[in-house]
Amino acid sequence: MKKVNKESIAIARHIRTFLFEYVPSQKSHSPHTLRSYQYALTLYIGYLETQKGIVPEKLCAECFSRIIIEEWLVWLLEERHCSPETCNNRLASLRAFLKYLGERDVCYLVISYEASLIKRKKVKKKRVEGLTRDAVKALLSIPDVKSRKGIRDLAFMLILYGTAARLDELLSLRNANLYLSGEQAYATIVGKGNKVRVLYILPKAVAHLMKYIQEYHGESPNPEDYVFYSKIHDIKQKMTQPAIDKMLKKHAVAAHEICADVPLHLHAHQFRHAKASHWLEDGMNIIQISFLLGHEQLKTTMIYLDITTEQERKALATLEDEEDNKLAPKWKEKNGSLAAFCGILAMRN
Repeated sequence: MKKVNKESIAIARHIRTFLFEYVPSQKSHSPHTLRSYQYALTLYIGYLETQKGIVPEKLCAECFSRIIIEEWLVWLLEERHCSPETCNNRLASLRAFLKYLGERDVCYLVISYEASLIKRKKVKKKRVEGLTRDAVKALLSIPDVKSRKGIRDLAFMLILYGTAARLDELLSLRNANLYLSGEQAYATIVGKGNKVRVLYILPKAVAHLMKYIQEYHGESPNPEDYVFYSKIHDIKQKMTQPAIDKMLKKHAVAAHEICADVPLHLHAHQFRHAKASHWLEDGMNIIQISFLLGHEQLKTTMIYLDITTEQERKALATLEDEEDNKLAPKWKEKNGSLAAFCGILAMRN
């Protein structure tokens, strides 16, 4: 490998810092989100190396020009058979890196700006399928509360539905984040972008949650322990999403016999969507729902709940008219490869 120049080294260093320092601390703690950023850059660097013949000493700003990024997106679609949604996600991750790059070196502001002008691929709108109230009721009736696992499963589903929190937000919840005494129980949730919101827990969920904590954490719970955990070699570790997925699908099969509305391929996000929909049906203001869901923009909630144009008009009017619209808290190898040079994994074929 020829001697690399200062620009190549600087870009490679920025890639490593972005992936292993900036994203984990500033963007998200979610393993899934972190992998998404890493894989997008792995694919882009892999494309530069395999399709454009870029070697470490040739890595420069021009490698991130708009035309190359657009060619990369076509490659993702036609050669790797990625869906338009996936292409848009990869583009978003690359844009985030280029924005980070531009903020740290003005020399890269132009490529960051040009990348922001690239049009996203058209996708068919997919409506998130939630759960009917009867389906939720049927699911909550399945866990056997006389068994230890039943106590856990019911408590988990109750808080998953009751708070409408994202799955990783719940799995990341620690005992110190729960406040179950006093007139109003609540949980502090750390969401995307490390934003904290507070979500109330209803009495029924509190009762089952306290029973669960007594069974799984004892009289004096360790504040730093995850509320929902798995024991591996006697060490309490954060429960995995696949474990939850397996549990939910097991209960869905049984609940489907009671209520046909229960989807056999149930997943955790359907509880979140269901609760948001039920809040809307019960007359809760869309602004409050948006806050409780942890959405940064009201528009996201509109799309999420498939809000009609008229509902959107009314909600936006409410947002403009309310004087007090601040809601109260509801709670880096030496093989010479470009990938190795940048400190990321090599792209798989």
